[in-house]
Amino acid sequence: MHWRNTNDQYGLIAQILHWLIVGLVIWQFVLGWRADELPVSMARLQLLATHKALGMTVLMVMLMRLVWRLLDGAPTIPPSRTRLLAKVTHYAFYMLLIAVPLSGWLLSSASNLSVSYFRLFTFPDLVGSSEELAGLFELVHETLTTALALLILLHLAAALLHQFYFRDKLLRRMLPVEVK
Repeated sequence: MHWRNTNDQYGLIAQILHWLIVGLVIWQFVLGWRADELPVSMARLQLLATHKALGMTVLMVMLMRLVWRLLDGAPTIPPSRTRLLAKVTHYAFYMLLIAVPLSGWLLSSASNLSVSYFRLFTFPDLVGSSEELAGLFELVHETLTTALALLILLHLAAALLHQFYFRDKLLRRMLPVEVK
């Protein structure tokens, strides 16, 4: 396994960043859904504190991934009718995986609720306290999160389609092990 990307496969660094974000995003969805189901309580506040800290982790890992992508590039997308869709999807992922945590941070700031990083330090507020802005950022955060969920489903369906229907071994590009 190579550390850096090759023309045919993502390297170990890109794979680690990819799968770390996958795990964090799944965890984020679970925490967000669980927190929404709870009444205002200490349990809800604790879930939301973890959700915020993990959201900031997603933001930081995505910024590292973006820098790595700019430095190392990406494997070539094989020519196909869906090549443009693949490129657009990847750009949309980068945008959403940065915009969703930013919108959550803006929501917290406007709601006058600090964003603590696992009680180690607190991120500065991006905007002042404002009910109107909080409502706007809540809508933005929920809309972007829904768009991200739909994009994840599209991406997963495409990966499975390539693996099991086209059998073009495209999925192996992001896996450290060979998939048959």
